[in-house]
Amino acid sequence: MEKEKIRKSLLDYFEAEPEKNFTVQELADKMKMNKAGQFNFIVQAVAQLEHDKKIKLDDAGNFSLVKEVTAPRFEGVFHANDRGFGFVTVDPEKQDFFINPTQTLSALNGDEVEVELIAEGDEETGKRPEGKITQVLKRELTQVVGEFLPAEDEDENLPAGIIGTIRLRDKKLSNYRFLVEDKGLHPVAGEIVLADITAYPSVTLPGLIKGVATKVIGNVNDPGVDILQIVYQHDIPHEFPEDVMEQVAKIPDHVTPAEKVGRRDLTDEPMVTIDSIESKDLDDAVSAWKLPNGNYHLGVHIADVSHYVTPNTPLDREAFERGTSVYLTDRVIPMIPAKLSNGICSLNPKVERLALTCAMEIDPSGQVVKHEIFESVIKTTERMTYKAINKILESDDAKTKERYKELVPMFETMGELHKILLKMRKRRGAIEFEDTEAKIIVDEKGHAVDIQLRERGTSERMVESFMLAANETVAAHYKELHVPFIYRIHETPKEEKIKTFFEMLSALGVEVTGKVSAIEPKMLQNILKKVAGKPEEPMVSVMLLRSMQQAKYSPEPLGHFGLAAKDYTHFTSPIRRYPDLMAHRMIHYYAEHGLGESSQERFRAQLPEVSQHSSTAERRAIDAERDTDAMKKAEYMADHVGEEFEAVVSSVTKFGMFVELPNTVEGLIHISQLDDDYYVFVEKHMALVGTRSKRTYRIGQPIKVKLVNVNAEQKEIDFKLLEMKKAPKSDLLKDIDPKDLPTRRNDRSRGEHFDKRNGGKRPYKKQGNGRFNKNNDAKDKRRNGGKNNNKRPFYKRRREAKK
Repeated sequence: MEKEKIRKSLLDYFEAEPEKNFTVQELADKMKMNKAGQFNFIVQAVAQLEHDKKIKLDDAGNFSLVKEVTAPRFEGVFHANDRGFGFVTVDPEKQDFFINPTQTLSALNGDEVEVELIAEGDEETGKRPEGKITQVLKRELTQVVGEFLPAEDEDENLPAGIIGTIRLRDKKLSNYRFLVEDKGLHPVAGEIVLADITAYPSVTLPGLIKGVATKVIGNVNDPGVDILQIVYQHDIPHEFPEDVMEQVAKIPDHVTPAEKVGRRDLTDEPMVTIDSIESKDLDDAVSAWKLPNGNYHLGVHIADVSHYVTPNTPLDREAFERGTSVYLTDRVIPMIPAKLSNGICSLNPKVERLALTCAMEIDPSGQVVKHEIFESVIKTTERMTYKAINKILESDDAKTKERYKELVPMFETMGELHKILLKMRKRRGAIEFEDTEAKIIVDEKGHAVDIQLRERGTSERMVESFMLAANETVAAHYKELHVPFIYRIHETPKEEKIKTFFEMLSALGVEVTGKVSAIEPKMLQNILKKVAGKPEEPMVSVMLLRSMQQAKYSPEPLGHFGLAAKDYTHFTSPIRRYPDLMAHRMIHYYAEHGLGESSQERFRAQLPEVSQHSSTAERRAIDAERDTDAMKKAEYMADHVGEEFEAVVSSVTKFGMFVELPNTVEGLIHISQLDDDYYVFVEKHMALVGTRSKRTYRIGQPIKVKLVNVNAEQKEIDFKLLEMKKAPKSDLLKDIDPKDLPTRRNDRSRGEHFDKRNGGKRPYKKQGNGRFNKNNDAKDKRRNGGKNNNKRPFYKRRREAKK
């Protein structure tokens, strides 16, 4: 019998009984090959099968089949890095898979992929599991936007049928070249175009994407076209379809008598809107007075947008798709057209408007003891600004008080009530961080010419207190009714992140009381109190922010950890947020049709999709706003290359440190710039420490820097550290094994030797990021006025949960 046939027959025996062990003699008996020469063939065949790892030998001398182990595969979303590698999120509750550049299968950022496990991770050490992408299931990117470069301007001959290329500004696409096919528009040099993708990168052509030009957005030198590119890049709807505008045209610009039927008339009640000077979409008004029993009446009156944006209409479908208004430096992309947002839905002074009112009775401890939610008709008494209210409540400005003398007593009552509500939130454990926001000023050509800081005063905080009270009251009301509703939730931090945070506190010598497994807001609030004013305060604040989960929308009333609120929703901004509009729609429906099963069933199936889509749209808007701010800040700083600045360290990594200027501009000092020593990243202390000099750089540390390079298109700002010898020294390296310290021959923390798991040159590090600040919740701080204060370091600014 031929050797190959013998091996095949033997393997058949093993596969027929995969759980059984065989001796060589048993195999020879099965094959009926017991003669001397024949037996040797069996021995040789068995040896070859073992060599080929088809069978294995155990300690007793028995052979068994080697079972093929199929590596587990999972489905997830690929997150690309501009250095070629990436990560796949399979489960938000678990570590992402690290994907080596050779294992991405040319997947693009955001693609849904199948990933195969290559190596297990270790949550204890922070090591991620490694994987390889085996299949791209769904492409996220279908269009690109960028500057068109015609074929004749290229340095090399392009393939036949290609008319040029598109210069991609997205850093995550920096490794790809986009070829424009001769099947669509024929743009000219310098035009910014939108192109549909027709061919994605492949194993054979990993660096190429093909497509056809479908729309010319403008010229690269046109004012505002840079921001428009970001709008298209994030696929943000910004032009209202014709059917939407046709529907809006039929909506009256005044309240009709028929619309007032069944509504409570509050047109004689003194109430005001309080917004920034430039605001045009006034969606909330407030009223307050002291009650005879010592309690306070607080009325929060919200524009009844849902009366005009009705279900299953073009206007509703477009509002749902947009999800939120988007604020981009010099423009607003509204959720609903201006005729509504600035017209009939805006609570303009001294004109009738439809509203939903949440009227609350609040006792001196800040508890809402009674409340009522109802449809109303209102007429605001005045359009107040933050600046004017601050002059009254903070500066006691005689001229302003005289101008609004009829309303000043109400404003003073509001000030009292705000203090009561603030104390109540602090008492229950609400976590607050400092924050100052920057407004970027552009000229008529859209070029950034200034960055102005604005800090919230009493009026901004007061309106926020009132909106929080209304949001909590409405959420609690419908939770107690046990009917479907939409909530804004901020879940308890994950145990492993809090454990890491507590370990860092221990290393700093900060005593922590409480269990990691039973974390409460008050515990974290007390930690911030302990470090207030101390050198470690900025680092503790940053690390606490990084430990928090991200706020989102949900049909489930899971509460708001950051606010220490048992119940929370978004009720107060229906002009610019779809979840608020949805909440109003449900309030109307329950009031009209009751709370029975048929009413509940109407919304039960909708809410998961509305919640998920609204959370996604919010993230899309935040990303676009962040990209726009980063681009414009870089554009502003490009005029200041070579200048020196005072700064503070805002983040520390293996490859350098990010620094922040007083005007909130951030940039990188790459570790290669720290040429006075070899620096080691001490993670648990979030510090870079020199191996010889012991010079140490930590979050919150004041330093002096020089601006050396700006790339506005890539949103990159690079600084050089000055006065290195003034850096404080530490003994943070004492617990590190000397053999683990870098040397000149093997320095993994310098030059271009980036740690592949930490994202290369510029990982995402802005930790406010919607994770735990409230600038999109009670009032939109992008629209706020306020004071400038260039002297407060970044970590002394107030920042709370993004509610």
